[in-house]
Amino acid sequence: MRDAILRKLTYDLGKSRTGALDRDWFMATALAVRDRVVEPWLNDMRATYNTGQKQVYYLSLEFLIGRLLRDNITNFGLMAEVRAALASLDVDAFKVAACEPDAALGNGGLGRLAACFMDSLASLSIPAFGYGIRYDHGLFRQVIRQGWQEEYPEDWLQFQNPWEFARPEIAHSIGFGGTVEEVVNDDGDTHHVWKPAETVLAVAYDTPIVGWRGKHVNTLRLWSARAADPLKIDVFNRGDHIGALSERVRAEAISRFLYPSDDSPEGLELRLRQEFFFSSAALQDLIRRHLRVYGGIESLPERVAIQLNDTHPAIAVAELMRILLDDHKLPWPEAWRVTHGTISYTNHTLLPEALETWPVSLMERLLPRHMQIIYMINAVHLDAIAAAHPGDLGLLASVSLIEENHGRKVRMGNLAFIGSHKVNGVSALHSELLKKTVFHDLNMLYPGRITNKTNGITFRRWLQQCNPCLTELLTETIGAEFLDRPEALTALKPHAADAGFQGRFAEVKRTNKEALTKLIRQQMGIRVDPAALFDVQIKRIHEYKRQLLNLLETVALYNEIRAQPHNNWAPRVKIFAGKAAASYHRAKLIIKLAHDIARTINRDPTIRDRLKVVFLPNYNVSLAEVLVPACDLSEQISTAGMEASGTGNMKLALNGALTIGTLDGANVEILEHVGAENIFIFGLTTEQVAARRREGWRGQDSINLSPRLQQALESIASGVFSSDDPHRYGELVHMLREHDHFLVTADFDAYFDMQRQVEKRWADQAAWQKSAILNTANMGWFSSDRTIAEYAQEIWRVPVPG
Repeated sequence: MRDAILRKLTYDLGKSRTGALDRDWFMATALAVRDRVVEPWLNDMRATYNTGQKQVYYLSLEFLIGRLLRDNITNFGLMAEVRAALASLDVDAFKVAACEPDAALGNGGLGRLAACFMDSLASLSIPAFGYGIRYDHGLFRQVIRQGWQEEYPEDWLQFQNPWEFARPEIAHSIGFGGTVEEVVNDDGDTHHVWKPAETVLAVAYDTPIVGWRGKHVNTLRLWSARAADPLKIDVFNRGDHIGALSERVRAEAISRFLYPSDDSPEGLELRLRQEFFFSSAALQDLIRRHLRVYGGIESLPERVAIQLNDTHPAIAVAELMRILLDDHKLPWPEAWRVTHGTISYTNHTLLPEALETWPVSLMERLLPRHMQIIYMINAVHLDAIAAAHPGDLGLLASVSLIEENHGRKVRMGNLAFIGSHKVNGVSALHSELLKKTVFHDLNMLYPGRITNKTNGITFRRWLQQCNPCLTELLTETIGAEFLDRPEALTALKPHAADAGFQGRFAEVKRTNKEALTKLIRQQMGIRVDPAALFDVQIKRIHEYKRQLLNLLETVALYNEIRAQPHNNWAPRVKIFAGKAAASYHRAKLIIKLAHDIARTINRDPTIRDRLKVVFLPNYNVSLAEVLVPACDLSEQISTAGMEASGTGNMKLALNGALTIGTLDGANVEILEHVGAENIFIFGLTTEQVAARRREGWRGQDSINLSPRLQQALESIASGVFSSDDPHRYGELVHMLREHDHFLVTADFDAYFDMQRQVEKRWADQAAWQKSAILNTANMGWFSSDRTIAEYAQEIWRVPVPG
């Protein structure tokens, strides 16, 4: 390994040992490790085709894979070898690993789940390809200036990506716009020919994904957009040097940036172009591979399973039909059989804005042939329903692929549902809500199509890698079986009441908290006490996730401490991290409020460090790997019925954090596994939330009953935390008083009271440590290996090797 690293440094990077920077050592180390991956990777791909195994293709607009060096050397069992090699070269392995940029190709849980699933697919030796977009900049880099979020490009490719292999020979043509012509062949059959007005090339970049213990290596293939004609030479020679590049700029914008704002017509079009671009490239690619190995397209459902990760790739239903009908000349019933038998769809949200809809006018202009196919799918679909339910116009309107109210739009969620043989939610509660809410009528028409696959996390990254001290303690205590079988963590339960083990468990947490304390001091200049209760809410900033509820409780606690300074208050550090969508004004205002509250509280000498507030900027996977092991209290406080699952709740509980949360998403199943005495559940249930909304909920009703909440809101509204602009939060407070769609005020008192129960448990450290240990011991079921095994057996019909 030492010699391999030096060869890469010299011959691949052109650097000498004396002149090499930490980044050069990282690149050389990554390339040396990559060499170890290549041979098993190629062998596994060859074996898949030689044995005729069915392959899984996972289509996701996001893959939040983070850093890969530690991932790969851990999964391949090379950690000791790499560290020894670098040490012999007088190179600090930790500094080398820190030089790797985060591949921030996702926004949050959706993308991180896709990354965990790719890890588990390889670890279970299930042949799979992940398909997505190789964004030049990924999600924006969040910079906080005077408390306000600002967005900047995330240049993760600035110094190249050592893990990927460019495949310029694999490039598929992706069409947009143009016309559709009808062609009658010699037999009198009519076929359609789409003649796009614009063509963009999708160029492949492959990253090998190494499974646990290197048992199998799969492929993550990301597409980069290129112009078919990158430079108009005649225009350039006429002196229009910028205009000569216009087509290149337009084409490459597709893979330039993750989630461009869709507030403008241009932004909306770019989002649709992105989704069709990678879906079409994926389908063309997998069909090319299938035909090369198996010949006929009719066998696709027997050899291929396509999973749509949310509605972003839902256009794949229409695109696969187009390929089968127009390119392979299959009759409609056969094309539909192949499409329906191959595709399945994961729904991740009940939020209307996330169940995408596209204006029909935009679809007709950008994807005219696909719009024809969608109309045909809809006609066949509605004709069958009308025959079975004559006269039920309301039902037809509900399940149609076309929304006719407020402008005609294509419902991508309905398209994904109709075009899939299985549709799954991602927690038991969420899957039941799918049946009762957004897909109620479709579920009635197609009973049994909706199934549940509760999300999971990969323990390789979220325990073994990010918390090596805890992993070592667990291995010493219960053996190493849990490294291969996470459910073996239950062997830890008998140790939960052992005072000696509690002490060692607490020491590990203290070590992790000291590491976070150092990071906070370096990044923020804020000193926090690692002995304090670390209360952590780390997730995308959104109103339904209710960072605002946490902030209101923070203000109320601040007021209580000032009013009763002689009480025995448990020192607490409230830690926030997360990004708001660039165009999401209210979420960005919540970030500003968090900073204003933090500034006021952290500077108040009367508090005497009993309460600190920290907002860590630019939340990403690497930051999460520091935060998760250091957390004492995990905030999972979304409005009941709105969080599909959550995976942060699983990561934090696995690492010994206690959860405070609503009965929402996977919290319900975490409660079942860890026991009611080891989790803090509060607030309205899903049914109660729905009832309040039906009754015409008004936040002022709860505010009137809660003097503590009144005081907190008055403090915010009157400018206590924003003396430079006393009216800054007037809109936010007015929203809570009048509308409060996410029932922050309704749950406030229950949340505040439960936080006091948290403090009582924290005061009894033996009881706290026992609960923390039992959380770790009971989280084995939430492994993504279990989730993927369920997908394989029940949806994809793919064998899981023993």
